[in-house]
This record gives sequence, structure tokens and C-alpha cells, in this order.
Amino acid sequence: EVQLVESGGGSVQAGGFLRLSCATSGLVFDDYAIGWFRQAPGKEREGVSCFSGNDGSSRFADSVKGRFTISRDNTKNTVYLQMNSLKPEDTAVYYCAVRLYSLCVLGEVAYDYWGQGTHVTVSS
Repeated sequence: EVQLVESGGGSVQAGGFLRLSCATSGLVFDDYAIGWFRQAPGKEREGVSCFSGNDGSSRFADSVKGRFTISRDNTKNTVYLQMNSLKPEDTAVYYCAVRLYSLCVLGEVAYDYWGQGTHVTVSS
């Protein structure tokens, strides 16, 4: 059974930072793409960043470029989302997801398994 568990969310002030973790189990971790998504109150879920399983390439939404980085530790089957210079508009529930394909994309429909989400609140 594929499982994803996010952690690391919390409340911070604008300009602060958080590191989210996505621990996975039940799959050959480094074969597949892992994505981070977020859903703000009253808004649709959007892709934030993803990491490909084949060449290690990554993608970022324009809204987070230069502030967020993504990395993965294949020894721990875990993907990290480092979020710096946080803004109030980053407030959302953040989800990680696995795509049973190596190339990452930021469209949520491409992903097959999802975690339960972790809350991030950024106050001004």
C-alpha cells in the first residue's frame, strides 16, 4: 500500500521559513515523480513544485520561484519542500503526491496517490 505522510507545517510570520517533509512508503521511491500542491481557503488546489524520478529535474510555480526549493533523500524515501521568505498568500494546506511516472508535472490530475496534508499559516 502506497502511503505519503506530510509534516513540518505550522504558523510563521511573513518573511519566515518552514521545511515540509513528505515521507513515502510502499513504492520504489526514486522511480517516480513527487509533487507538492497547496490549497488555500476558497481556492482550487494548485501545483507548487515537483521532482522527477529519472533525471532529478524539478519544477516550480511562478509564485514560489526563488523562494522555495525541493529536494529528495532516496535513503529515507522522503521529499522536502524548503519554503523561505514566506508570504501571507502562501497560507494553505500543503499536500504531497506521487505520480506513477518518472517525469514531474504540476498538474494535479497526473498524480496517483496523495497525503493527508499539512497546514501552513503565514501571518503579516
